[in-house]
Amino acid sequence: MPEARRAPTGAAPVWQSKDAASRFYCADQRALLPSLPAESVDCVWTDPPYFLSNDGTTCVGGQRHKVNKGEWDRSHGWAGDHAFHLAWLAECQRVLTPAGTLWVSGTTHVYLSVGMALLELGFRILNDIVWEKPNPPPNLGCRCFTHSTEIILWAAKSPKGSQHRHVFNYAEMKRRNEGRQMKNVWRLPAPGASEKRHGRHPTQKPVALIERCLAASTLPGHTVLDPFAGTGSTGLAALAGGRHFIGCEVDPNYARIASAKLAECQHD
Repeated sequence: MPEARRAPTGAAPVWQSKDAASRFYCADQRALLPSLPAESVDCVWTDPPYFLSNDGTTCVGGQRHKVNKGEWDRSHGWAGDHAFHLAWLAECQRVLTPAGTLWVSGTTHVYLSVGMALLELGFRILNDIVWEKPNPPPNLGCRCFTHSTEIILWAAKSPKGSQHRHVFNYAEMKRRNEGRQMKNVWRLPAPGASEKRHGRHPTQKPVALIERCLAASTLPGHTVLDPFAGTGSTGLAALAGGRHFIGCEVDPNYARIASAKLAECQHD
């Protein structure tokens, strides 16, 4: 069994594929990542905490709702939050293959820190993808513009000119864009009801968004890691494209939803 597919020390997966090549854990990424061997995954796609649970409100279905997602989303101040991002990104850097790449999704509240941490660690930022939401929630305060985008940073582990060239499936992306070079602004709808039928996650990303990222940057048989896997969207995108998946989620309720979705995907 390849090194990347060993179970983390002391942990048992709450879901795994029939061949055990893909697995999902209800665990903290601080326990999972150190247990993975160095240079054992080909790609990371993840959506880390935004640290926005500050007793504020947002608009959901035209009504005000608290944005408190859990203790995992509470800020520890800029320095504490930045140290958190440096730590998990350093672990991802360790487990990535030399030709591996990493995708990190976030809003203004997080991607500036993540981008700085990537540069501090020596990653090479390849692109910033702008996900444009066709129907974003309205701005309730009416004191700034409506937030209708999220940024996804794409970075390579190895420097420019390295013998370890990252994967970019240029021809496939061009084919998907009617024969033209694909731009970095992607207009895609938020997850629909079918992606939430097992339960919702407050920052859930559409499978189609993640699938496009993985189709661009990985090959069939590659292993994709998500250390903040939520309700399993990265896993669904990876499996649909013939990739292996390793993921973890610290919240038991979200991990249960992810397990149900991954099991259904495997059955299909």
